Amino acid sequence: MGRFALRSGLRWKVSLAIAAVSTLVAVVLSLVVHNAARVSMLDNSRTVMDERVKVAQRWYEQSRVLGFGAKLDDPKLPDQLKKEAWRGQRATYLEDSGTGTPEVWASVPLRNGKVLSVHTKFQDRFAVLNDLDRVLLIGSVAVVMGGIALGVLVGDQLSRRLRKAATAARKLAEGDSEVRVREAIGGRVRDETDDLARAVDGMAEALQQRLEAERRVTADIAHELRTPVTGLLTAAELLPPGRPTELVRDRAQAMRTLVEDVLEVARLDGFAERAELQEIAVAEFIARRVRTVAPDAVINVARDAHVSTDPRRLERIMGNLLANAARHGKPPFEVTVEGRVLRVRDHGPGFPEELLKDGPSRFRTGSKDRAGTGHGLGLTIAAGQARVLGARLTFRNADPVLDGPDGTDGTDGTDGTDGMNGKDGTDGECRGAVAVLWLPESAPTNTGSFPIIEVPD
Repeated sequence: MGRFALRSGLRWKVSLAIAAVSTLVAVVLSLVVHNAARVSMLDNSRTVMDERVKVAQRWYEQSRVLGFGAKLDDPKLPDQLKKEAWRGQRATYLEDSGTGTPEVWASVPLRNGKVLSVHTKFQDRFAVLNDLDRVLLIGSVAVVMGGIALGVLVGDQLSRRLRKAATAARKLAEGDSEVRVREAIGGRVRDETDDLARAVDGMAEALQQRLEAERRVTADIAHELRTPVTGLLTAAELLPPGRPTELVRDRAQAMRTLVEDVLEVARLDGFAERAELQEIAVAEFIARRVRTVAPDAVINVARDAHVSTDPRRLERIMGNLLANAARHGKPPFEVTVEGRVLRVRDHGPGFPEELLKDGPSRFRTGSKDRAGTGHGLGLTIAAGQARVLGARLTFRNADPVLDGPDGTDGTDGTDGTDGMNGKDGTDGECRGAVAVLWLPESAPTNTGSFPIIEVPD
């Protein structure tokens, strides 16, 4: 089972972070304000009760009148106040159960040995505290909602800039050298996104300059070699007949082919090629061209289609795929037409892992299982020409179930070489390389890039 990865947008992460911080700050400040207000009210209440008991004491000693609801020797007087009165001290006491309004007491011992006390709950004052709590709650909710809105705004702006940068970077990767990430993200605010954009632009320019320099060197070398190689081939034609002459002519022709291929790769790398579009019937075109370059290939037409493409480049792609199959694979060679999808398959050892992972690489002919001869430019040219056509070229190795419905390539091993139970002493696995060309529904763009092609699983 693959690891489950939770992906969320940057703006929501920023929003949640700001909301969490806002909530924490609001709760802490609310608790601090609430406790400070409560302590202040309690201290003020005890001060007020102390003043009341002093006034009540004077009234009683002067006129024997009990004011402020004072009582003498109240049986409900808390024990702490009784102890203070026994020691001759005036004192206040707070009864706070934690719920409801606390009750405040004040007592003072009299000369006659009695204890005068007053007490009240100050409900009106602590009602203000409840109002304060409601205001703090409303303020906290407002702060949290404002933090979320601010987080969405800031995160959306940052996420939008990053998305624009990613889009511009993808265009750069597709070969649009005119795109600049810094210009794509825009905006007047300068932040770390601009630093990233400038770094990407600098890296893209450096890579482009390096690739352009390498392409020019390759093209210049190939161009300079073309004249002497042509002269060498012409001179070889003047040699007397014989085996040595044939060898010289063969090697000279191979060198000329290599020079032409290198020049073609250089042109493709420079995105200077443009497709000359024509409307063609795929099945008829493929059948005619395949019979010319590979008469022994088996052509299967599952479904025909009409496409707008460059016939010369399509012929070049199919020729290179069939030449690669003939050079590195084993017969029978099969070409399948399914509408806009073209498949070329051989029954050799299959593509090497390096090619399946990284794609075709120039001057790499493959692993030891698919070594053979050649200079490794055939598939590179095919992939480049496919890009010019707006097509997509993929490579895979044959599957015994998907590629062998007729019994010859599948799981019964009747042919003795490619089946699951082959008789040739091999491991019996279905072998063979499959190259799939996906022609686009729309014509390639005038920049030499290609539209996105949805490839089914």
